[in-house]
Amino acid sequence: MTTLTWEQVAVATGPGEDPEAAVRQAYREAGLAEPEHVLVLPSPAAGAVAAAWLTGGDAVRRALEEAGLGVLPDRSPSGGGSPTGSPSGGGSPTRSPSGDGSSGDGRAVMRDPRGESGSDEQEPGDQGVPELRRAVGEALRSWESFGDPGRSVRDAVRTVPWERARAAAHAELGPVGWAALWDETGGRLWPQVNRLVNDIRRGIAELGGEVGGGGEAGQVGVALRRVTLDAVLGQHDAPWLSAFDGLDGLKRAAERTGWWWPFERLAIVTERPAELHLDEVGRLHRAVGPALSYSDGFALHAWHGMPVPADFGAAMRELTVERIREEENAELRRAMLEHFGLDRYLAESGAKPVHSDETGVLWRVELSDDEPLAMVEVVNSTPEPDGTSRTYFLRVPPWVERAREGVAWTFGVTEEDYRPERET
Repeated sequence: MTTLTWEQVAVATGPGEDPEAAVRQAYREAGLAEPEHVLVLPSPAAGAVAAAWLTGGDAVRRALEEAGLGVLPDRSPSGGGSPTGSPSGGGSPTRSPSGDGSSGDGRAVMRDPRGESGSDEQEPGDQGVPELRRAVGEALRSWESFGDPGRSVRDAVRTVPWERARAAAHAELGPVGWAALWDETGGRLWPQVNRLVNDIRRGIAELGGEVGGGGEAGQVGVALRRVTLDAVLGQHDAPWLSAFDGLDGLKRAAERTGWWWPFERLAIVTERPAELHLDEVGRLHRAVGPALSYSDGFALHAWHGMPVPADFGAAMRELTVERIREEENAELRRAMLEHFGLDRYLAESGAKPVHSDETGVLWRVELSDDEPLAMVEVVNSTPEPDGTSRTYFLRVPPWVERAREGVAWTFGVTEEDYRPERET
């Protein structure tokens, strides 16, 4: 399999074909008995909650219930539907009428533990939690009669085969050859995939409240983040799988699953995302709507990799100078400025020129709880085809005091050393 193919595996969306069979193959290749049951859940968040519930003990279960993540559903599901996570993996997540986890008008469907549409107001970070809770609750109910899932076998399924394959490659190629192989395969994929994995772990932890915070919410966040470290990463194991021969079961699972948790008697397997949107450097990014979303409503909103509130995209469509000024979060305000346009903000915000010379005009505007916005207005000395001259705005550091000093900074030289023969 080529590196390009593994790049596609790492960012694939939609349900994979027969993930249960792939996971069972990975067990067999590790020399283990196949799990008695495989639960298929819609997202890594649902998988993490289920794994935390099954392995975390009474204190963690109480904390999950307090966070609204661990309530088992009514024993008679409305509508007679099959459980979201069935022991055979044959069940499919309960879908909204549009079939994509939305209400049909772009909103995530909010459901109570019995599957009825909830009317309770949701906090901004709670998007999709009731649907996720329903998926987990039905999966746990389907497993409840079987008892203990057994110990985690992640080391046997993933870590030991990885170490064995790496040792074989290192022995065959030597240190220099191994380093070259990694640079050509997994090393190219790892930065982007690792960033995505960390984003997902953060989002899962935030379902339980602020990690490190006090009380039950902090405990849930810590427990959920910890349990994500016990997962086999499925498609997000693509970087290291791309470097090795063999490991057919793990590779097959990577092509067909999201994250999964292997236990002796039970495997918790999750689906790949329904949607994934990245910017040109591989960071989560979407102007309107979630950048990463799963069919149970678990979603991450981001602007060029920066986490943003769920309503941030809608706010961007109606930006004004006043709204930007009112934003208290400096990072969000910078994103707003980028979207609004720095030159437009200067024009509409009452910015004042502080210096001008033959190179241009230096403008500055103060920003609350942030460094001032400083830009040099310059005119391109090369006329456009129609004879007009185009104006540009160059952002410069706030310590710049003169227009020439700012233009020189953009060329990486001091004001004294800036002596262009002709400015273009």
